[in-house]
Amino acid sequence: MAARSETDSSSRQIRIDTLHRCEPARTALLVVDMQCGFLAPGASLEVPQGRAIVPRIRALLAGCRRAGAAVIFTRFVYSPAVPCLRGEPFGVEHLPVPPGRSPGYDRPSANCLTAPEAGLEAESPAIIPELAPQPQELVVTSHLYDKFLDTPLDLALRSRHLTHLIVTGVTTDICVNCTVLAASNRNYRVTVATDAVATYDDAIHAACFDIWRRKFARLRTTQQLLADLKPRRGKSYETITPRPIAHAQKPLAASA
Repeated sequence: MAARSETDSSSRQIRIDTLHRCEPARTALLVVDMQCGFLAPGASLEVPQGRAIVPRIRALLAGCRRAGAAVIFTRFVYSPAVPCLRGEPFGVEHLPVPPGRSPGYDRPSANCLTAPEAGLEAESPAIIPELAPQPQELVVTSHLYDKFLDTPLDLALRSRHLTHLIVTGVTTDICVNCTVLAASNRNYRVTVATDAVATYDDAIHAACFDIWRRKFARLRTTQQLLADLKPRRGKSYETITPRPIAHAQKPLAASA
């Protein structure tokens, strides 16, 4: 019985791998919320583990751009004009800093806040300079954890006949998780770069992997994905220059 179970599991994984293999012409790399407000030292919602994945995301950016795969970034923002639950009560760090108060974790800190009281320096919503988008690459700005909901992301993917996603970024359990589930439920073939996502808690990080591999996504390392993007023996992929897409919102300049 155990042998049969192992055989069934192996067969299932082969089918998943076949359906999810990332050929550049139909694949987009999605870089989720790699922003100063989550990665800068001293930010109220700093994710120190997120800085460790920057080199691997850079490698995937270079590999996808070289192969002609699309690259898309997301940014989380908060605005008092959109007073959703992502501020009070679940993300008070995104609220404006009251006069005379100090920012910090579990306190209003203007984290990833947009105008007129935009978060500055460590709290800025800007994508970190090390991962700066190129001019033709889409930057999706969202007030929510699910980057498909009420954004042009799905339209951008479908308009370019993109069916496969490589997902990277922060945090594994919040914006990455919501976006992975949303993509899979829209029938995108999702692969998560396991060494290019990060969160605060190792146990929660591992639990997300367990959930995704069961029903939602294929799991691969950066090196495995870079190999995936290379032409298979006897087959060469056409290098396609991604067509420019208008930004959902122009990326902010990084703070000094």
